[in-house]
Parts: sequence; C-alpha cells; structure tokens
Amino acid sequence: MQPPSACPCRGGIPWQGVLLAVSLLTFWSPHPTAQLTIEPVPFDAAEGRDVLLLVHNVSRNTVGVSWYRGQITDRSRLIVSYSNITHSATQGPAFSGREIVYPNGSLLFVNLTKEDTGFYTLQTTADNFDTEAATGEIRVHEKLPKPNITINNSQPMEGEDSLALTCEPEISYATYLWKINSQRIPDGDRLKLSNNNRTLTLFSVTRNDTGPYECETQNPVSASRSDPLTLNISCELGHLVPLGSKYTDPLSWAPGLAVTFAPGTSRQVQPWAMNRRGGLMVPWGGLGSATWNREAGECHRLISVNKGVWLRLSANGPDAPIINPPDSHFHPGTNLNLSCHADSNPPVQFSWSFHGRPLESTQELSIPNLSTNNSGSYVCVAHNSVTNLNRTTTKNITISGKWTREHSIKCWVEP
Repeated sequence: MQPPSACPCRGGIPWQGVLLAVSLLTFWSPHPTAQLTIEPVPFDAAEGRDVLLLVHNVSRNTVGVSWYRGQITDRSRLIVSYSNITHSATQGPAFSGREIVYPNGSLLFVNLTKEDTGFYTLQTTADNFDTEAATGEIRVHEKLPKPNITINNSQPMEGEDSLALTCEPEISYATYLWKINSQRIPDGDRLKLSNNNRTLTLFSVTRNDTGPYECETQNPVSASRSDPLTLNISCELGHLVPLGSKYTDPLSWAPGLAVTFAPGTSRQVQPWAMNRRGGLMVPWGGLGSATWNREAGECHRLISVNKGVWLRLSANGPDAPIINPPDSHFHPGTNLNLSCHADSNPPVQFSWSFHGRPLESTQELSIPNLSTNNSGSYVCVAHNSVTNLNRTTTKNITISGKWTREHSIKCWVEP
C-alpha cells in the first residue's frame, strides 16, 4: 500500500517520507490500546502552502476511511473516502479538488486558503463494521501586510494631551509589538498597551515622546514592520491670566506675544524671575524688565506661587534665518541662487523682498542673468503661523565687473 505516485507535494512539506513511515509502522502495527489521533504537519500553515493531516494508530483491520469537514460525520460534509478493499477513492460533496487521501488514512491539502481553517474528522471502518473517529485542526495563516501607525491627535500639546497610536490593520491571530527609538516599550505609568497590544497610549505627552515609533505584526508564519513615525509635540498659545489669582491651566508665551490680564488690561509679558523648576514668573504687581533668552522650543509647566503667575512658556521659533551661499559679490551675466533656512516648530513659511519690494514666497530665490541693477539688500522673512512671529535676515549683494566675449569664452575684467 504505497502512496500514489501522482500526488506531487507543492507546499515544501516532506510528507512523502512521513507517509512511508506511517504506511509501514502506524497503519500495520498500532499499539493494541493506542487511540486514533490526527497530527497536522505543519501545525501552523501558511496560505498558499500545503498541510498534511497525518493519521496515527489506525487499526490493522481497517477496511476504509472517510474524511469530513467539521466535527460531525454528516454525509453532506464528506470530503473523500478510501477503500482498502478496492484501493480506490470516492469524492464527497465537500471535496474541493485540493485534497489527496492516502491508503494509511492521511489527508493532504494543497494550495491552502484561509477558508480551509477549521476542524476535520476522520472515521475509520473495520472489517467487523466497527467505526472509530478522531478530529484534527488546520490553522491557515495569511502572509501579513505591511502595517501602518495611525494617531488620534496630530498636534498633541506637551503636558496636556494623551495620545493613542494604533497599529493598522486589525488582524486575527496576529501578535502586535511596539518599539520606541528602536527599543522595546519600557515599563512606566505614562505608557499603556491595550489588551491585544494593538494600541499604545501615551499619557501627558512630553517633548521626549517624539519617537520614532514602530509597530510590528507577527503570526506563526510571517512578520512585518511599519515605517517609523515621529510625533510633532507642540505647546499651546493664548490664555487669559486671572490677575492675582492662582492659575492652573496651561499657558504658553513667546517673545512679543501679548497676554491679557483680568479685568482686560493688556500688557507685553516680560519674565520677572526664574524658579528652581525652570519656570518664569510674572508678578501680579509691576512687571520686571528681564528678557527671556531660553532656547527655542522649550516648554515649562504652569504653577502658581503666592500672588505670582507661573507661565508655561513656548517659543517655537523661528530662529534667525540663515541665507546661503555666504558669497556677496557676483559678476554681471551670472545667476543668483539664494536659499533661506530657519529652525522652527512647526516649519516656517519663507518670503523674500528686495529694497522693500516683495519677491517670491519660497525658500529659494533665483535671479538669472544678473546686472548691476540687481545690487542691493535682499531680505529673507521666516514666519511661524503658530507663534505668529517673524524673523528676518538681510544679505547685501553687489554686482560688479564687466565681461567681454572673445572666442566664445567669458572673460571677467575687474574695473
């Protein structure tokens, strides 16, 4: 009773050798008290591959086997049966064309689909018409798609907002893993994973929570990782400060920002004192004249001490723009290409002017075929739409010299 030679295995499972051993040992020499069992090989199968339901402890007086889809031996669920008397197989109503039954009772599935996941029941019939049944399970896993991270707030405020990061898509029987800065999620009160680890919640975000974040999905047959996601965490602007009273809500301030004090008087805020926690205090009675020169982008939590108001500060920029290249002298007939850069959060909008006349609203300025009329002061303006602040840098450009064309070669002649 050798396995049919016309049953090639397309799934890479070494089932031919397994079946040969089963034919020689399991089918013909079962233990007298051994129970009929089914072993899936492999236990977890990949979609599109093959799986073998390997039968153990078939009685030596078995004359036929029948396979059913599900856990009951109903005629409508019959896949295939095999007779050891006629050495022939008979297909049933549940036969899909991808099942191969062998004389030892084992059943091979080829080119698995997710719909093949489930239980399968084998019924054996002895020469005295006694029957015995056993049930096995096939678990088919899909190749995981590349996940992506979604967030419930694209502009979280430091110290105030919580943030939920979710690994998409939701996949049954998949395991979700998270990494921050290429490291596993650390233990802490501010980080919480959902029951299935699919959602990561950050409580009271800080500037140190920017990431990057990655999520990875795994199942028994594959694994896939998302692209890294970096958060943009900013500070909130524009709050009323009750004069002479404790204020516990967040307040942000940037150089030049006017803060309104009750009952409605408006003053230009100047920091008056620095506390031990790095905060700045504006006293309820006259403002000091110190200037704030902390680094851009720093945020300080608001607290209240005595009659002073402690401000949570936010200077998101922009820094003073830098214009490149550093050269300031150019020759007539050449091209002028200037670029402007300024650190800011969020990124700034750039614009250019020449002697007060607006030019392009782009980061780069290009002027072809220069002439002496292009000499003068070029101003780059960097505007932050959140802080509503502008920073400018001026570059003086001089166009001098003349050129002659001899033998189609440009020659510069300095006056």
